[in-house]
Amino acid sequence: MSDQNKIYSDGLKFKSLNIEGTVVKKDDRYIVKDNTVLKNLIVSSTRLNPRKSTSGHFHKGQEEVYMFLEGSGTMELDDVTHNVEAGDTVLIKDGVFHRVHAGNEELYFVCVFDGRRTV
Repeated sequence: MSDQNKIYSDGLKFKSLNIEGTVVKKDDRYIVKDNTVLKNLIVSSTRLNPRKSTSGHFHKGQEEVYMFLEGSGTMELDDVTHNVEAGDTVLIKDGVFHRVHAGNEELYFVCVFDGRRTV
């Protein structure tokens, strides 16, 4: 664990550009890490390579929060595409299809969702 990240008796403090965690997905598109310190929430980070996209999906019974920290691109929410950039936060309701597309540079974002990974 880096010097910037600290474990406390009641939780974990980290810099948002390095949330630590276990690599759960890695291919030519991205690296996805899940930090599972909490029992009821997953904090997941994704480094999406330039001009690549995540797998589009939706979750039945699960909401998500996406926080974009570096880069820019677009995000599909059902049939609507939105521009996203560092500093943007997107709230995704239960059952909404979503997919992220990186622009010409790496796109780094953190996602928070309840329970466990379903996709």
